[in-house]
Amino acid sequence: MGRLVPAVTRSLDILELFLEGDGTFSAPEVTRRLQLPRTTVHELLTTLAARSYLAQIPDQPGRYRLGVRTYQLGSRYAEQLDLAAEGQQVAREVAETCDETVHVAILEDTDVIYIAKVDSTHAVRMVSAAGRRLPAHCTSVGKMLLASLPQPELESRLQGREFAAMTPASITDPDELAAALADIRERGVAVEHRESNPDVSCVAAPVRDSAGRVVAALSISVPMIRWSEERERELAELAAKGAGDLSVRLGHRGRR
Repeated sequence: MGRLVPAVTRSLDILELFLEGDGTFSAPEVTRRLQLPRTTVHELLTTLAARSYLAQIPDQPGRYRLGVRTYQLGSRYAEQLDLAAEGQQVAREVAETCDETVHVAILEDTDVIYIAKVDSTHAVRMVSAAGRRLPAHCTSVGKMLLASLPQPELESRLQGREFAAMTPASITDPDELAAALADIRERGVAVEHRESNPDVSCVAAPVRDSAGRVVAALSISVPMIRWSEERERELAELAAKGAGDLSVRLGHRGRR
């Protein structure tokens, strides 16, 4: 591994500082926050501004904000993002941690479509495939995505729908589904016990994009022979972390 260049590291530390607060800082504030010499900070700020990575605020002398070059770089990064590819990578990392089947899914109307999947190595595991479509109300990822919709949009999508059962445990009553979605909004994770597969339980967490919108959900599926309340808590935390990691890859800056 090559040596880190101190000047570049300090420059990046300065740029990352502008992700905080209102996104504006003066040279003395940068000096104080990063504990760098004043001369060094002045030179770095001058260089970053000259290259349009920072810009001085016209009506606030001595204060800086991010410049147009950072926007151009961010836009190019966003253009190259592939939710399925990024989801597959994060799903692989989560699966390596828990050795259970991990999915990433998106919502289409009232169904979910799995866009990424990594299998458990256990002999007994959930059998599914990327590209599979299932009714959202029967899955943890689907309920997570439904719960994340604005109420008017949720009502519009579900109005007049019949909720077919996939197993005896599937939710088919609209009032019961509404109560389940309200609970998911409060908890921040969704759980499904044998609702899409009589032998499997799942937990799911929301994936957000750079604007904070929920664009997908990440789930961990476990055969009932390996399921317990303690395991549910562990996997709920892991699903939330994995979804948070994927959100960061998509440009989300909020809390995981």
